[in-house]
Amino acid sequence: MKVSRSSRLNGEYQKEISEIIRTRLKDRHPELKGIISVTEADVAPDLKTAKIYVSIYAGSDAEKAKSFSVLEESAGFIRHELSQVMRMRTVPALTFLWDGSMAYGAKMDELFRKIHVPDEQDSGDGPESDEKGE
Repeated sequence: MKVSRSSRLNGEYQKEISEIIRTRLKDRHPELKGIISVTEADVAPDLKTAKIYVSIYAGSDAEKAKSFSVLEESAGFIRHELSQVMRMRTVPALTFLWDGSMAYGAKMDELFRKIHVPDEQDSGDGPESDEKGE
């Protein structure tokens, strides 16, 4: 199975950006709260731009919003740090986006759980048990 160059680059950018956020950016900005997970990196084929999808797990929505705004403001710093690590001719301009897939998945799990809850009628108290008993 062949892996394309773009998918390898996406994975490498995802890994390196995650490492930069976890170490250098958190040291520089102590107001970053919670766990910041880089879920996907989508680098354009011309390597000029990259969309970085992040999930933030924090205590409150205010902390999530603050951490996300710090990420957006620090895009230039992260790009500079990437240029030191990646050794490529061009380093793309970074655009950070919310990744709602985890919240969507949790919502779907909850809906499926509600559907699968057995009713009290299914426990043997329903009309089927009366017919079998006669």
